[in-house]
Amino acid sequence: MASTGNAAPTRYEVKGESLPGGRASIAARGGDILFDGAAGASGPGEEKLPGPADLMAAALAACILKNVERFSKILRFDYRRATIDVAVEREEPPPRIARARYRLQVETDESDARLELLHRNIRKFGTITNTIAAAADLQGEIIAVRTPAGTGTAPA
Repeated sequence: MASTGNAAPTRYEVKGESLPGGRASIAARGGDILFDGAAGASGPGEEKLPGPADLMAAALAACILKNVERFSKILRFDYRRATIDVAVEREEPPPRIARARYRLQVETDESDARLELLHRNIRKFGTITNTIAAAADLQGEIIAVRTPAGTGTAPA
């Protein structure tokens, strides 16, 4: 597929391996990601590993968190911590991820307007967010976690 921009496309490469029984791994940038490559659930006594859909949810979470950091620099947005919960839903037939939902919490004293600006940029410029949004219903929210004055930590 041709790129719509003038810049050369960025390329990402991984190598994968699967062994009988379903234990599988992906090597990416010098690290290994173990996953369940079996058709069904892991057998008794086997280490429970994430499957491909879990890895897709993890990629979405990683994309959003990476872009919190990226846009905190560009927008001069101050935050102390960001956490995210992601859920993806599979449907069939045919098997596919139909929906993805996330809840991003950001510990910050920035205004709600600045928080929404951060969220718009994350949604507009996230590689994985854009890819999933093109293929599935992607919905998410961003929530400010305000630190009580003088405590330096967020409420439990």
